[in-house]
Amino acid sequence: MGDDQPTGFKARIKKYRESHKAFHWLLNVYEFLLSQWFFCLLGVFIALAYEFPNFARQGGLIKGEYTIGYGAVAIIFLISGLSMSTRDLMVNALHWRVHFTVLSLSFLITSSIIYGIALGIKAANDGEIDPWLLVGLIVTHACPTTVSSNVVMTRQAHGNVVLTLCEVFIGNVLGAFITPALVQMYLTGTWEFGNPLHQVLAAQDVQVSIGQLYKNVMKQIGLSVFVPLFVGQVIQNIFPKQTKWTLTTFRLNKVGSFMLLLIMFLSFSTAFYQNAFNDVSHVSIIFICFFNVGIYLFFTVLSFCYSRPRFLLAVFREPITESSSRLYRYSYKLFRPFYYNRKDTVSVMLCGPAKTAALGVSLISSQYGAHNPNLGILLVPLVLYQAEQVMTANFLTHLMKKWVLNGELEDQKLNQELLAAQTAGKITDEEATIGIEEEEQPHDQDTSSTRSRSNASISDDVPSKT
Repeated sequence: MGDDQPTGFKARIKKYRESHKAFHWLLNVYEFLLSQWFFCLLGVFIALAYEFPNFARQGGLIKGEYTIGYGAVAIIFLISGLSMSTRDLMVNALHWRVHFTVLSLSFLITSSIIYGIALGIKAANDGEIDPWLLVGLIVTHACPTTVSSNVVMTRQAHGNVVLTLCEVFIGNVLGAFITPALVQMYLTGTWEFGNPLHQVLAAQDVQVSIGQLYKNVMKQIGLSVFVPLFVGQVIQNIFPKQTKWTLTTFRLNKVGSFMLLLIMFLSFSTAFYQNAFNDVSHVSIIFICFFNVGIYLFFTVLSFCYSRPRFLLAVFREPITESSSRLYRYSYKLFRPFYYNRKDTVSVMLCGPAKTAALGVSLISSQYGAHNPNLGILLVPLVLYQAEQVMTANFLTHLMKKWVLNGELEDQKLNQELLAAQTAGKITDEEATIGIEEEEQPHDQDTSSTRSRSNASISDDVPSKT
């Protein structure tokens, strides 16, 4: 056998595969299932949650609110702390513009759109759609962004993972206060029946439960997000080489995806145990399933347009120069950075539409009471939305990854053009340095506008030299 021929076990597999069509077909099926392991395991976990709901539910056999709600989330953020630099974390923590964008999307824009849609559905008087399901839809989209799936998906899409970590922490801490306030604001008038203050529980009991809610949220964010993130940062700064070897050798990013499956296992187990799906008609379930996918895609497109508003490129077409007016100079510095680069945009697209079930179940249960007869119906939109947002985002991350990588290739090509022009004497060293530095700006400059200015500089200089 020649040197270019496969040897040993691989050679036997190849020969057997070519001679047996059935084996070839089964091997193709196995390879496909292996590539789609996330969705296969998700189906397995949902089936287990249906058959054994008491196993992983909140307060169940393994105390899922601690073993999974704390443990699995902590592992995800420990891995994140091991894989990111402290400098990047500090830079992104101070990036107030993205914080404003994500928070306004997550709490105000998406919830107000859902409120308007729910009003329209309720006004249609469709008897198949339970009014309490619409209340659950409003409460779901008043919840903060998800704790864990954002980080996993942003890493898969090659987005700004560090920025996503900051958004998760800020959004969930503020969500403990903002979500109950939004629920009180929306559930008035025609929705008065769904207001938590008008449930069977006395108002005093509700207020006590909400106070306990704040305490539980801060405890969960601290123990499952802040502490493991801090420990990961300490370890990777003390043992950088060993940390890098561990992340690569054991493929810890895959571990994060598996932890995400466990979190969804917890949510479905809790919903099945509380007979959430038994209290809702099949028509309502089908409606919510299709609606969730559609609204998540719509919110993703909305997040993209919100994080890259084209009118900013038209208004601030020219960079700041000495001849620029003071108004233009200040306006440029204040508003132009709201047009984010591709990595930051991916972070916004994944954080803006997402809603947490890990904290969302606690937020709903604490406001309405754990023994509320309508609690199961209220949880249906949240639990289904979490599962569908993860499945939909898993497909979108492939497109986002290509978009980010294409942008990086374009930036590398432009840098090479700038260096070549500098070497040929077409532009000065200072102009080349400015062009490269603008391309490396993480937030304040857009690659497309920088590219047009740099290419214009190159082309304008060529005729004078020829």
